[in-house]
Amino acid sequence: MKKVQSTCNVCSLACNLDFYVENEQIVKVLPTKTYPVNKGFSCIKGISLDKQNTKFKPSPFPKIRNAQGELQEVSWDEAYKYVADKLLSIKETYGGDSIAAISTGQLPLEEMALFSHVMRNFLRGHVDGNTRLCMATSVVAHKQSFGFDAPPYTLNDFELSDTIFLIGANPIVTHPIIWDRIRRNPNKKVIVIDPRRSETAQKSDYFYPINGKSDIYLFYGLANILIEKDYLDHDYIEAHTENFDGFKALVSKYTPDVVAEQTGLSVDALYEMAELIHTGKNVSLWWTMGVNQGYEAVRTAQAIINIALMTGNIGRPGTGANSITGQCNAMGSRVFSNTAGLYGGGDYDNAVRREAVCNALQITDEQLINKPTLPYNAIIEKIHSGEIKALWIVSTNPRHSWTNNATFAEAIKKLDLFIVQDIYDDTHTSKDAGVFFPVVSGLKKVGTYINTERRLSAMRPVLAKEDNEKTDFEVFYEVGQALGMGSLLGLWKTPQDTFELMKKCSKGMPCDITGVTYEALDGTHGIQWPFREGDVLTDDERRLFEDGNYYTPSKKAKFVFDEIMENPLPTTTEFPYILNTGRDTVGQWHTQVRSREIGVASKTYADQAYIYIHPTLAKEKGIEQNEIFEVASINGQSARFAARITENVSENQLYAPMHYIETNKLTPSLYDPFSKEPSYKTTPINIYKI
Repeated sequence: MKKVQSTCNVCSLACNLDFYVENEQIVKVLPTKTYPVNKGFSCIKGISLDKQNTKFKPSPFPKIRNAQGELQEVSWDEAYKYVADKLLSIKETYGGDSIAAISTGQLPLEEMALFSHVMRNFLRGHVDGNTRLCMATSVVAHKQSFGFDAPPYTLNDFELSDTIFLIGANPIVTHPIIWDRIRRNPNKKVIVIDPRRSETAQKSDYFYPINGKSDIYLFYGLANILIEKDYLDHDYIEAHTENFDGFKALVSKYTPDVVAEQTGLSVDALYEMAELIHTGKNVSLWWTMGVNQGYEAVRTAQAIINIALMTGNIGRPGTGANSITGQCNAMGSRVFSNTAGLYGGGDYDNAVRREAVCNALQITDEQLINKPTLPYNAIIEKIHSGEIKALWIVSTNPRHSWTNNATFAEAIKKLDLFIVQDIYDDTHTSKDAGVFFPVVSGLKKVGTYINTERRLSAMRPVLAKEDNEKTDFEVFYEVGQALGMGSLLGLWKTPQDTFELMKKCSKGMPCDITGVTYEALDGTHGIQWPFREGDVLTDDERRLFEDGNYYTPSKKAKFVFDEIMENPLPTTTEFPYILNTGRDTVGQWHTQVRSREIGVASKTYADQAYIYIHPTLAKEKGIEQNEIFEVASINGQSARFAARITENVSENQLYAPMHYIETNKLTPSLYDPFSKEPSYKTTPINIYKI
């Protein structure tokens, strides 16, 4: 029996697991005891990775939709030629801007990098990721405030913080390993800010049931109180930040009375929170999708960052304004996908960075794409307008997950070429493919993941591929060959070759990984970036900004802020209630195509889409427990849900798990102006008894 240590490719923690294999069968899966992320613990999703492609497994051959409208199996060579001919024809006729792809935060960084080399550098198309749906807000907030997309923390800070704020975050369900780290901390106070009395809120020391999307009022108001009481770290503000005076002037108008009215919290609660921040020695503020997925999300995230900066709660153990990522390799997607920024970070119009990347890849400046990709929403809009003709979906399910998802269903009807690449051929998106590429799961792949705390870890093959099976990397490479890329693929032959290229691209950047090798990741504790050539690893858990230096030109963090915008989609007489969305049980994951194979978990939730509703509203509408009723959205769509009656939502709010296609049928085409992340959390709705 052999043991293989590899990385869980589900959530953003990228835990390590030990797979015990005999005769190409996984005998058991155990959490890696010594791995500093999960420390011998795993959630049900990770421990069940051996179930991947056991109940649902497509044929290893690709499929092309024939004249009769049916997907028909063909050879790999035939599929490659078909796709390459179509892509080249579309490019020649309409230009590279007519080609686009949507990738994912669940591929290893080597596959993301190669995919963008083919699609962006060669075809001159657009490649955005489904990380746009979860982390784009934090990326922009970090860049503007810190000078680089640099989450500063280590997960160990959960165990070192005495005052833990969780804002729009529910780790008991979404990140059980994080909750385990919090539970290990004997000295913590847990403060939850959320419109819903979530599972984490029920276990917290303080719970503040805020009105949806009023977070920015809250944190501007808290800043005002902290300034009023002089609960500030003046030395830190002076030495390590800039533009505090402008921020101070702005927040002065957000008085406790104004903030209480907007948030639904009492004035006493606001002062209580300010005291919790002031009396805490090591205060950490953590946010996730409850903040990121909003129409004013970037400025909200920066309002949280500003609290940490003004009180000196950053760069020290147990502190920080910290975004918790959604997917296992969202960080790899953010810095090594060559989409919104160059490989290794930096802007496309920065001549110095362009030269460094070209030298690393041994290409000319003309061969390196010269502009950022279109964001996800613009790709869909340009399909509708007829400007984008080809779309390649990789390891994601946007027919289900895209906001206002009926718009995606309509968009794909307008395409000349629609490729879907997935480990399943029966997802909502795969079923509509014009070309389907079947690929293997992470159990049969080589690659590198970067988790939410910047930790690189190794994915190593647990099982051997069967005849005709392909990894995503092989499909990208072989399509590139069919496209005629020739010598442009010469340095990209294997995942390890590609990793070496990304190391060279990272040199001198905040995310420098020139000191990391494949050997250093195999069977080890992983390595957080930065880790430069010549560095010696003395600690498994390292945070950023301990010296007070940031990645801005001045080396100071910036207070970034704006006047609060009006809600562009408020409730109305016709749509008087709010729909909130998110994860629901530990066993469910995104659109449920992977978690459905976990038998124990799938028995804990219903096949029928359900929604949480307050008893008072249910009684007013005459809706009983488990009754099916209609939910109509301001976006013009409606869907039916089973009622789950609970006092854990407010009277004017309903909460629907995002795991059902009905949920994002109702969410609006509304985006943060800076990050273009969809506003999934506050949709005006009405409800009707059937």
